[in-house]
Amino acid sequence: MAGNRPRIGVLALQGDVREHEQVLSSLGADVLRVRRAEDLALVDALVIPGGESSVIDKLSRLFGLQQPIRDAIADGMPMLGTCAGLIMLADTVVDAIDGQESFGGLDVVVRRNAFGRQVESFEAELDVPALGPVPVRAAFIRGPVVESVGAGATVMAALEDGRVVAASQGNLIGLSFHPEITGETRFHEQLLALAAERAATTL
Repeated sequence: MAGNRPRIGVLALQGDVREHEQVLSSLGADVLRVRRAEDLALVDALVIPGGESSVIDKLSRLFGLQQPIRDAIADGMPMLGTCAGLIMLADTVVDAIDGQESFGGLDVVVRRNAFGRQVESFEAELDVPALGPVPVRAAFIRGPVVESVGAGATVMAALEDGRVVAASQGNLIGLSFHPEITGETRFHEQLLALAAERAATTL
């Protein structure tokens, strides 16, 4: 924690980093772009943004971040993964490119690009009971879908056809969609709350 303000990292290897920074800053967090293991060691929680999961995977290994992030997950660091970030948090990825790896930690099977091409992007209202009665406005842009949820994870939201698009497990939250571009802040607020709880227990 930076004073009384949580310091939240945004994995800044590729993807929509700036949008997450703006949401977190508006909520009163100190925000740090994470590109190296030394950066990760300075934050209380991490956002893994949307982008291209195969590129994030390759760059995380190139910059020596893959294992430190896996270690942070095992150690209980709160993390929010959106779109490609969900893929990176999933234990199992279907339709991955050859050699693609994830960080893991979220007991789900995720399919890449399940909603088609970018021109087939759409928005939807989602009921997310964990966030209260007001629906979430979610933007899906070439997003993944959760094909199955293991015993360790919890379904947070699903589309009307039953496809799971949000899941959580302990300090991990994975979303198929982009709350940061629709003005939805409650998932980021939840991440900040998890970071504060973890900080309070480690004092």
